[in-house]
Amino acid sequence: MKKIILTFFVLATLLSCHTDQDYENLNIDPKSPTVVPANFLFTGATVRLARQMASPNVNLNISRFISQYLTATTYLDEPNYNLNIRNIPQNHWSVLYRNVIFDLRDAKRFLEDDTTISEATRATRMAQIEVIEVYAWQILVDTFGDVPYSEALNPEGNTLPVYDDAATIYQDLITRLGNAAGNLEGGQGFPADPVYGGNISNWYKFANSLQLRLAMRIADSNPGLSQSTAEAAVARGVFDSNEESARVAFDENPPYTNPLWNDLVQSGRSDYVAANTVVDYMNDLNDPRRDTYFDENLGEGVYRGGVYGASNDFGSHTHVGERFLDPTLPAILQDYVEVQFHLAEAAQRGYSVGGTAEEFYNEAITASILFYGGTEAEADAYLSQSDVRYSAANWRERIGTQFWLAMYDNPFEGWAVWRKFDAPQLNVASQSQLPVPLRYTYPINEQNLNEANYNAAASAIGGDEQQTALFWDVN
Repeated sequence: MKKIILTFFVLATLLSCHTDQDYENLNIDPKSPTVVPANFLFTGATVRLARQMASPNVNLNISRFISQYLTATTYLDEPNYNLNIRNIPQNHWSVLYRNVIFDLRDAKRFLEDDTTISEATRATRMAQIEVIEVYAWQILVDTFGDVPYSEALNPEGNTLPVYDDAATIYQDLITRLGNAAGNLEGGQGFPADPVYGGNISNWYKFANSLQLRLAMRIADSNPGLSQSTAEAAVARGVFDSNEESARVAFDENPPYTNPLWNDLVQSGRSDYVAANTVVDYMNDLNDPRRDTYFDENLGEGVYRGGVYGASNDFGSHTHVGERFLDPTLPAILQDYVEVQFHLAEAAQRGYSVGGTAEEFYNEAITASILFYGGTEAEADAYLSQSDVRYSAANWRERIGTQFWLAMYDNPFEGWAVWRKFDAPQLNVASQSQLPVPLRYTYPINEQNLNEANYNAAASAIGGDEQQTALFWDVN
């Protein structure tokens, strides 16, 4: 994995100044087969996606704030949901389009022209690209709603793309994942694979697991498509263990480190403490993951979260746990625990997914506790509590709360879980008194440079506001 990451950054330095024509010229060098830039672009886009999803940087990704896992000590705009002072929507938008989706588009072009590989290998690598690209599109939709999609990948010919309907995009993404899964057999994957190191069988399960995520996201808005998609994904095969989860590892030396380490350790700053929202829930439930999620800087077994959105003294509140300060900590794209929670909801809704809601729910919680260093006995004791034990009569609150707690290090998914289930109850931001955003507003550049299409999109979704619900957030 270290070699993959180092290769990516070396190639990034060499190729970062190349134009599209420069890329094309690489194809005529017989000593540099086209698989090299395709491999680089795929690896670079995947790592950049993972960095964006893991980052706690207030200029890039504030999902750890929005999900109320962390809060701030000094700079309070972000936990009070002032997203535009640092142009966070623009930065998130730019990373996903420019550094992920466009690089993947170029990777496909190089791969199509590569005469050194078999058709089976080409199909397999195209499918790997598709999985990562679909992931990026899903994050864009789940952040903004309607976004440029059908006209987005031709900036040379169309600088003012229309915005596509978010529900229609989701349907196409589901189809693309099904097709990708069908091509993840028979060929060799990219040699510099930052997710699975070339294990194509795990890529196959990742494609199916991601399709399950999309299926369950639309369970309230399109139950028929949700059920058929979920059942098909499960029948093909989703993650069976924590070991199959989709994660991207990092190196111990800068600049190849986990972005959490960059902002919480390397920066030398004391800007973040655990939010009282997550700490209070875990204290009330005597959650065995507390000593991993959080540092015991206030004393053994003592956890005190900072008031969400308020000015909090760093030394008087609980800090992030040591595990999350490891520069090599992998970033989570999707894990087995998430899949088990999706299966719990699917079973509760009557989908044919091979088990009961309670079985999947218990497995999700147990797998999370074990992953974070707990024991089977601790998991059993936790599940035996009346406020944790599965309840079909109160399933949205039970699944939503426990799903949210388990997504502590996958905060964007934690935000989606809260929006989907309306559980648990999150705090109003202390200073602004604003509720949790349901979406990001569109970037300022879109409002200024793509005005007509921006206005049409804002009207179509019901207004470009933080409290405009996404199409799948219907409860």
